[in-house]
Parts: sequence; C-alpha cells; structure tokens
Amino acid sequence: MITMKDVIREGHPVLRQIAKEVPLPPSEEDKQTLEKMLEFVINSQNPEIAEQYGLRPGIGLAAPQIGISKRMIAVHVYDENDNLVSCGMFNPKIISHSVELNHLENGEGCLSVDRDVPGIVPRYSRITVKGTTLEGEEVTWRLKGLTSIVFQHEIDHLNGIMFYDRIEGYEGKFKRALPKL
Repeated sequence: MITMKDVIREGHPVLRQIAKEVPLPPSEEDKQTLEKMLEFVINSQNPEIAEQYGLRPGIGLAAPQIGISKRMIAVHVYDENDNLVSCGMFNPKIISHSVELNHLENGEGCLSVDRDVPGIVPRYSRITVKGTTLEGEEVTWRLKGLTSIVFQHEIDHLNGIMFYDRIEGYEGKFKRALPKL
C-alpha cells in the first residue's frame, strides 16, 4: 500500500524529468504499480483510512510523485454531473484542447508540495485525452471542468512541470507557458 512516505516532495529530481512511455501491453509490475496508485487516491479520500495511515486527501497521482519516471496517472474525482471518474491510465496524452481557459478559484495543491502556493493556475477548459486504461483498453475521453484540470495537473507531472510553474508572476525557477499542441 502506498502511503505519504512513498510520495516524494518538491526538489526531488524525478519531479523535473520527462517520464518515459510505458511499453504496451504493460508489465505485471507496471499494472500493479498503477493499481496501487489508484488505491492510494481512493484511500486518501476515505476519512477513516486517511486518518489511520496519515494520508493527505488527493484526487490524482502521477508515477513520478512516487519516484517512478513512467507515464502513468491515477485519478479519482467526481465530474460536474456528479459522475465518478476513477481510473488508472498508461501513457495519457492531451490530443486537443479548447482555446478557453479555466482555473480553480482557490488555486491548486499537490501531494508533493507541503506548502500553500497562492495564485491562479490557468488550465484549458476542455481537453481530449488519449491513453490506455488499467484494463488494457485504448480510450479517448473528452473532459471538462475539474476532471479536465486534474488530468492536466497529472500529465504535467509526466512532463516535469509543477502546478506553480504555471502561476502568472510566480518567480519559480522553471516557469513555463501552457504547451502548444
């Protein structure tokens, strides 16, 4: 079981690396890792389990955050229609996006960042993501709202980008603009 002691923190070099593609079909080890990542995110939202194991609540996790530089993410979040989006995905890629931008009113946080970083993080309002699920199905999903923001945040981790790199005026060392597709 993944716990907070397994989550690496900002400053660790893996968080600034571009993660490697996962060969498909994934190895048993990669599937188990992704299953554990999804289990962590689900457990972190369960108040009893989170308290018992000292987990900070999260709605997404990328493999680099547990020190594995591979293109894997886990997401467990409710969309704008209160439908649960709960998945592990290999090699997620944003294949298209809206021109319109969106953001979370209170900014973003991250399991790998143990401090509040104030500021608005601009994100695309709508994205289309392509990837392979834990079940081995290649999928293409159109996402919007919070779900879109979560996927962008986690995919940024796969590209060595921290959320605060996107805050306008943030004096971070790795300030980057939204990528052009």
